[in-house]
Amino acid sequence: MRPLEAPSDHPKEVSAIAAFLITDIDITDPTTYEDYKRQVAPLIARFGGRYLARGGPHEVLEGDWEPHRLVVLEFPDMASLKAWYASPEYVPIKRIRENSAKGRLIALEGL
Repeated sequence: MRPLEAPSDHPKEVSAIAAFLITDIDITDPTTYEDYKRQVAPLIARFGGRYLARGGPHEVLEGDWEPHRLVVLEFPDMASLKAWYASPEYVPIKRIRENSAKGRLIALEGL
């Protein structure tokens, strides 16, 4: 059986490559950080993002990495992730995070 192909007069749809934000957060002010979590979630969703992992138990299998609170977000593509991170709406929310935690953030494009 042959795989289905798009007719030659219709361009094939190109699917976007998902992008992931991987964060290691060391919370220094838990009360203020709760405010950050409450405010950031709806904004992430507005940019097409969703949580894949959020502060759950973790285990280091190799190396000397000592992560604190791990969060993994998925966005439809790198452009959406960067648009969220650079958005004017995120600026004041980001300040809340910066004032209540130390973070390491990495953006990673999927397969």
